[in-house]
Amino acid sequence: MKHEEKIWDIVVIGGGPAGMMAAGRAAEVARTAGKKISILLIEKNDSLGKKLLITGGGRCNVTNAEFDNRILLEKFKDDSKYLFSAFAQYSVKDSLEFFNSRGMETKVEANKRVFPVSNRAQSVWDVLVNYIHNNATVLSNSPVKDIMLDTGTTDDSSVDSTTKAARTSISEIILKNNKHIRSKQFVIATGGKSHPETGSTGDAFPWLTKAGHTVTEPSVSLVPIRIKDTWVTKLAGVTLQDVKISVFQNNTKQTVGDITAIKSKVLFTHFGISGPTVLNMSRDIGELLQYGEVEVSLDLLPSHDYATLNTALQDLFKLHHTKKIKNALTDLIPSALVPVVLSAVNIDQDTACNSITRDERNTLVKSLKDIRMQVEGLLDSSKAIITSGGVALDEIDWKTMRSRKINNLFIIGDMLNIDRPSGGYSLQLCWTTGYIAGTTAAESHEQ
Repeated sequence: MKHEEKIWDIVVIGGGPAGMMAAGRAAEVARTAGKKISILLIEKNDSLGKKLLITGGGRCNVTNAEFDNRILLEKFKDDSKYLFSAFAQYSVKDSLEFFNSRGMETKVEANKRVFPVSNRAQSVWDVLVNYIHNNATVLSNSPVKDIMLDTGTTDDSSVDSTTKAARTSISEIILKNNKHIRSKQFVIATGGKSHPETGSTGDAFPWLTKAGHTVTEPSVSLVPIRIKDTWVTKLAGVTLQDVKISVFQNNTKQTVGDITAIKSKVLFTHFGISGPTVLNMSRDIGELLQYGEVEVSLDLLPSHDYATLNTALQDLFKLHHTKKIKNALTDLIPSALVPVVLSAVNIDQDTACNSITRDERNTLVKSLKDIRMQVEGLLDSSKAIITSGGVALDEIDWKTMRSRKINNLFIIGDMLNIDRPSGGYSLQLCWTTGYIAGTTAAESHEQ
């Protein structure tokens, strides 16, 4: 066992977005106040922010440009009641100011998703690494094996009575190389279990369970959908804009995400479907699969009702009366989808438009408005954008991000059992909780 003599003031475990924000903010507070605080950021990988660099397909959806906290937090559903005090301290506007003031321009896209103008997650990474540069010590290639607990009392006036009653603190942590690291305060930001290839393997959950925290085992939350129908794989790479997505079980339309149908983008992949709305539906679909088969329906032309689409087809067939139907339909839908739609209604692709019967046209309208796909399941955590689960929210002081079970511990980011949708909400949670933990840890430090 190698015991480090130095006692750090603040140790942050996990060099992802929340951890980098916490370490950088603690250093900033100390610098502004003229305090000398030693800060150590421990990362298991050889470099910081590996998962950050692949978010948003490498573009990084930084936040969501909803500036009304009440509306923004509605997206977190029942968990929103815990978040108001945190977001009152550090909001979406604060995050944008943070990045913009450090030279990273941003842009707002569909559904208020915010991205770097560069379209590169590297831009976000650069800002965060510069934020901690020369202000915190980074220890990479250093997986943490365990935490060591001690009991006692605290005189820290910033700790609430509930936390004081716990009388538990972390005395030191043990790295996998058996080196012991001691600190006055610890911040855990090791993340959940999404994209384990980046090092996000839920390492801290067993430590926190041992320390007395209630931890819900993480499960995939925002994840692509695997489809049984073989025709779907033939469309891999095809993206449909503005289609309406519905979910059915026992031929009954299901409420998913509080609504029964959502208009959005769908991406076909070699295993099924993905896209922002598909990801947001995935958890509900996973729950439905426990009770039986589930189907996803696509309305390819949601701007047309059945009557107007029927009229549009009649006009199209008159205009292209001698053309083959497979060529005429490309005026309405992407060419890659034409064989799929026609096969579903048993219409020969080479049939001339003027040979299509009324019954065939009516059947075609129904197919264009309701293409069904049978769900095989969800992809595993290696493809999940985030995982649900984590530390119980009522065991955190949301004004400070301090654990109510462990006096000198802060828990942030994806460690927390918060369900959040795709669209920048997960990273905003990292910015907010990391900022607050870093602020509190630095301000509570006694010179």
